[in-house]
Amino acid sequence: MSQRQVLQVFEQYQKSRTQFVQTIAELATRPQNIETLQNAGVMSLLRPLLLDVVPTIQQTAALALGRLASYNEDLAEAVVKGDILPQLIYSLAEQNRFYKKAAAFVLRAVAKHSPALAQAVVDCGALDALVISLEEFDPDVKEAAAWALGYIARHNANLSQAVVDAGAVPLLVLCIQEPEVALKRIAASALSDIAKHSPELAQTVVDTGAIAHLAQMILNPDAKLKRQVFSALSQISKHSVDLAEMVVEAEIFPAVLACLRDPNEYVRKNVTTLMREITKHTPELSQMIVNTGGVAAVIDYLGDSHGNVRLPGIMMLGYVAAHSENLAMAVIVSKGVPQLAICLSEEPEEHIKAATAWAFGQIGRHTPEHARAVATANVLPSLLALYMDTDSSEDLQVKVGATKNKQTITILPKCNYLPALEPLLYEAPSNILKHVICQFSKVLPHDSKARRLFVTSGGLKKVQEIKADPGSALQEYINTINSCYPEEIVRYYSPGYSEALLERVEKYQPV
Repeated sequence: MSQRQVLQVFEQYQKSRTQFVQTIAELATRPQNIETLQNAGVMSLLRPLLLDVVPTIQQTAALALGRLASYNEDLAEAVVKGDILPQLIYSLAEQNRFYKKAAAFVLRAVAKHSPALAQAVVDCGALDALVISLEEFDPDVKEAAAWALGYIARHNANLSQAVVDAGAVPLLVLCIQEPEVALKRIAASALSDIAKHSPELAQTVVDTGAIAHLAQMILNPDAKLKRQVFSALSQISKHSVDLAEMVVEAEIFPAVLACLRDPNEYVRKNVTTLMREITKHTPELSQMIVNTGGVAAVIDYLGDSHGNVRLPGIMMLGYVAAHSENLAMAVIVSKGVPQLAICLSEEPEEHIKAATAWAFGQIGRHTPEHARAVATANVLPSLLALYMDTDSSEDLQVKVGATKNKQTITILPKCNYLPALEPLLYEAPSNILKHVICQFSKVLPHDSKARRLFVTSGGLKKVQEIKADPGSALQEYINTINSCYPEEIVRYYSPGYSEALLERVEKYQPV
């Protein structure tokens, strides 16, 4: 056999290996092929190809493994059990940029599924190799490494701390300063994943100067980048007053309000999430948002949005209103109550209804004026219906205001607008009815016009039909209401009076 024929055997072997890994990598992109590939033992066949003498075969084998591991947790576990990770991590430090990118992709694909798998990646020594990759010249390698680090950090505080301890944060902050938009996105996302778990981790991100660099990108034209920037600022702000103040001091307001009109709904949602996380801390931070026009902007945003993207805006209004009478009035003056009423009627999801009911409670609980603003929007019957619905969860009932200790719609103890309360007389269960009657007993003694309307509307008649235990608070309230009217009027509307009157007519003997 000639030398040429001998070499042809090797060439054919190389072509076959190349064709095999390329075909597997292509097949792994389609979910319907995954189970067949798994049953055929694809993992054990790909593993030796990671050590192939031909770099393109190594890279393609790693790409195929990453696609398989990304598909489900079982395949990711197979990568761990097959002792593939140590080889990948070794190659991450030694091989060319194409292989490094593919190896980081596999690590990310394994780590994303669960804390246990992410811990397995950490235990193999991946963090040091990934952090070194953040210093590579090639932006694609940096991006792949940042992505893997973010997927490790997102699971829990311990894994996030491990990423911090490996020295990733300063390098990620450098990455958000690079010119490549894709790298900026992934680095900002990784910083968000690190900061979200605890004040200490968020402080670590802040201490590297991240806020200033993130703030510079809030008006970047790239929507995906803005999403990640606002997410990172939200995760920093949520933990404490000090961290929220640091974000505000970066002078991002009122510039961020322009992003509430961004075409991308996730940019808009993340902006309102950031505002929610800032306003929840103190009246001063809420007042700052009000002063920049933030409340009015969020109310407009709620009018242009639907579904879950409304949720942070609804909660933001609730947090602002919760702090003080003046801030709650700012929400009212900005026409927040009618917009929240629309959200309550339009949104089918229970958790959105619960948040809206809670927001109404924060607005209306301060004074009778605040309660009237909510009551005139005709939301009390809707809140009562949510409370009485047998399908409503305990959480929804609590948000309406019906806690175990104090079963009433939150704003009722402050509401003295009787036309809004009257419909509740006919629908409310006894535990809430008591609070409704209490409000009537407070107002009627001092308002002659209200007393007259209460008779003509049928309210007084309804009160006489209520059965209350002698000596109970409810009976006291009814007695107070009855004392506002002449005795014969009360008797006239009492149950059975008309029958007694007819009986007297029958027995009456004309002179």
